[in-house]
Amino acid sequence: MSTTLSVNGKTVTVDVPDDTRLLWTLRDVLGMTGMKFGCGMALCGACTVHLDGAPTRACITPIASTVGKKITTIEAIGADSVGQRVQAAWLDLGVPQCGYCQSGQIMAATALLRQNPRPSDADIEAAMSGNICRCGTYPRIRAAIKKAASAEGGSR
Repeated sequence: MSTTLSVNGKTVTVDVPDDTRLLWTLRDVLGMTGMKFGCGMALCGACTVHLDGAPTRACITPIASTVGKKITTIEAIGADSVGQRVQAAWLDLGVPQCGYCQSGQIMAATALLRQNPRPSDADIEAAMSGNICRCGTYPRIRAAIKKAASAEGGSR
């Protein structure tokens, strides 16, 4: 079945069954490999994308539920000032260790800062709690979110 989607600001048409998961459509059909497959049950966050700005687990999201919505992947998260600040903070603080979870972590952090530009520790904990880092870089992740929040300039 042919489905038209909005991915990273571009209109694309894919020929997949309606129940195909968004993760596999993005990775296998469109060649966007930034988001990762972790658990397949929306528990780890490695596959996080934004659907109309909200962090969404692509591993369980059927493609049919994304029609008419804006899909943003890690490949385009730096297109605005919030995403740029998050990515810069991640690099400045050397957040990744193995890096497998980092696209999902960045997607969740960017969604948080777009919604709440000055989050408290409790806000950060709540927003990031669904993203698992096997290497345990949580202190660096929190520090990077705080750094991105305190960075000057840019609009939401």
